[in-house]
Formats: sequence, C-alpha cells, structure tokens
Amino acid sequence: MERKRWECSALPQGWKREEVTRKSGLSAGKSDVYYYSPSGKKFRSKPQLARYLGSSMDLSTFDFRTGKMLMSKMNKNRQRMRYDCSNQAKGKPDLNTALPVRQTASIFKQPVTKITNHPSNKVKSDPQKAVDQPRQLFWEKKLSGLNAFDIAEELVKTMDLPKGLQGVGPGCTDETLLSAIASALHTSTMPITGQLSAAVEKNPGVWLNTSQPLCKAFMVTDEDIRKQEELVQQVRKRLEEALMADMLAHVEEIARDGAASGEKGAAEEEEEEEEEEEEQEQDHEMETV
Repeated sequence: MERKRWECSALPQGWKREEVTRKSGLSAGKSDVYYYSPSGKKFRSKPQLARYLGSSMDLSTFDFRTGKMLMSKMNKNRQRMRYDCSNQAKGKPDLNTALPVRQTASIFKQPVTKITNHPSNKVKSDPQKAVDQPRQLFWEKKLSGLNAFDIAEELVKTMDLPKGLQGVGPGCTDETLLSAIASALHTSTMPITGQLSAAVEKNPGVWLNTSQPLCKAFMVTDEDIRKQEELVQQVRKRLEEALMADMLAHVEEIARDGAASGEKGAAEEEEEEEEEEEEQEQDHEMETV
C-alpha cells in the first residue's frame, strides 16, 4: 500500500487528508481517503466528519473524495437561498390543493381530512372503517392478587357472590368473576346474561363473548330479588342507627360543654364576690384608723 498525507485547505487549519492506494490483490489501483483532526483522530466517512465538526462548519458542498469545496453546489445553494428569501418577502400563497398524506406504516395511502372554518364544510367518515377495537381476552386476571384497604389500613372484605354465578375460563376465581361483573355493569349498556354459548366451556378462547362477563349463563329469580331487598333494608337500618348514635353523641358533647362553661362562670362570680368583700373590709379598716 502507498500512503500519502497532506494538509486539507478546505478544512480548518491542522486537518490532514490521507490517501491510501492498494498495489496488489483484486482491489489493486483503488484508493481510500481518510481525514485526521489536529488531535490525530481518524475519520472514514463524511457523516462522521460532519458529526464531529457540528455547526462550526458547513460541509454540504464538501467533496469527501477530493477534499475540496464544489463551486457548482455552492452556487446552487446560493441561488436557492435567494429564491426562498424572495418568495418569503413577496408572500406568495401556497396554491397546492393536494391533501396531505398520513405518514403511517400502512401500504395504503390514507388522506388526511382537511378542515377549514367555512360553515359549509363537513367532515366525512367511512362507516366501514368505524370498527370497534378488539378486546383482550381474560384481562380481568390482571387484577388478581390486588386488595382494597380502608383508611385504617385494614383489608376490606369482598362481597360474596350468589351460588348461581359460576366462572368461565382458565384459572377463573371468585375475585376474577367479581371484577368481570363489575366491569360489565359499569362499561356496558347491554343486559348481563353471561356466556350463552355452550361451546365456551370447551374452548373459551374461541367462543367467548367479550361483551359479557366471565360467567356461565344465569337467571335472576324472584327469590334473589327478595334477598337483595332484605339486605338493602338491613344496611339502611344500620346506617340509620349509626347516624342517630352520632347525633346523640354530638348533643351530649354540646350539653357537657355548656355545663362546664356554666360551672366555670359560677366559680368566677364567687371569686369576684369574695374580692369585693375583702375590698370593703379594707376600706372599713382604713376609715376606722
């Protein structure tokens, strides 16, 4: 190999350009170009050189192979800059009426809907594309092992589900079933009937209805409704008793505070009377003297 190194006038002072020419092998006669910084760091490509110099020098017209600035590119850049500046000064409007294209990874180009403030414009939507997002199967299992605690950091007891509710799916527990039913009641406006298909027990991953909770089909009877009404009445009665006890305790506290303030006032009046009597006795003694 033959190596030649000399200073590069197109780069700042201290930069050197090296040209290595191969004399043997299949690549005989070919040459590679390298650049060295004043500190001796070696650069093999123009991107490496541009990253190293950063904004200190513009390498857009620099030819890495020859180590020179190309005058043709410099003239084109100057003309482009002048043209852009003149267009900005004139305020030339953008007459391009083509809609922008959505930059996605899809192989089909989907145009972006262009909306202006004109009252007659309407946003068009394709009903075929308005498809519900798919739901993840058995997402309720993510909530397993999570417990609720009250303000005193005591574990809150979960509610007991009726015996008629039976879970469906791999590893479905009572906690998972409770989460599924609670989610269905809050997020869906459809009636809760459970999984009506009999094939869901054989292969729940295929036949599971995602709009229904993870439980078998069930029927709410009049007996269930009566038991629930009795439970609600018991809870209301306990709440009424708790409110009454709290109100009585509050009244007793007010009466206790009033009695304490009355006793304190009576004691202060007695002390004032005793002080007055002592002052009168002192005045009488002074008059006698």
